[in-house]
Amino acid sequence: MSGIKIARRCGGRALCIAGLLAMPSLLFNPNTFGRIAQFLLFWFFAAALGKKTSVPATVLVIAGIVAFNLLAPYGRVLASFGAFRITEGALLAGIRRAVTLEGLIMLSKAGVRQDLRLPGAFGGLLGESLRIFAALTGRKRRLSPKSLVADIDAILFELSAADEPLPPHTDAAQKTSASGMVILAAAVLASWGTFAAGTLLSDP
Repeated sequence: MSGIKIARRCGGRALCIAGLLAMPSLLFNPNTFGRIAQFLLFWFFAAALGKKTSVPATVLVIAGIVAFNLLAPYGRVLASFGAFRITEGALLAGIRRAVTLEGLIMLSKAGVRQDLRLPGAFGGLLGESLRIFAALTGRKRRLSPKSLVADIDAILFELSAADEPLPPHTDAAQKTSASGMVILAAAVLASWGTFAAGTLLSDP
C-alpha cells in the first residue's frame, strides 16, 4: 500500500490526534533502546505516509547530539582515547536525547499536514503552530547556527508569502476511513506497546 493511498485514508485531524496520543509514550519511555525503537517506528510511519526524510541529515543530527553529550562524561568508562573518555551514562543520555528529538520530528511529519483544521480559536492557534513547526523541521538543512534567527525569520516570511487558503472540498474536510482508523490505532498501540516494554527494562 503506497504512502498516497494511506494518506488518503486518514484525515488531517485524525493524524494529528494519533500523533498527540503517541507522543507521551516517547517522552516518558524510561528505556533508551525503547526510544530508539519508537523513533524507527515513527520514521517508518512518516515514510508510509509519503513524507520524505533526509537520512544523512538525520544521522548527522543524531551523531552531533551524541558527540556533544560525550563531552560531559559520567558513569562507567567504555573506552578512552587519551584524555577523551566515552562513558556509558553520557552515551546513553546522548542517544536518548537525539532519538527523542528526531522522534518528535518524525511525529510532526506524520501527524501534521497542510489540511489540518482544529475547532475553536485555540485549535486554530495550535494547528498553525504545529504546521509552522513541521515546516521548520522540514527545512532544517537551511538552518545554520551562525544565522539561526535570520534563517528562521526567512523561512517564516517564505511561508507567510506562500500561504493561501485551501480550496473547498479538499482534504480539510477529509474523513478518516475505517481502514485508516485501524492503521492509526495500530501505530499508536505499537508505540505504547514499546513504552510498556521499556518500563520493564531499565537502562544499565
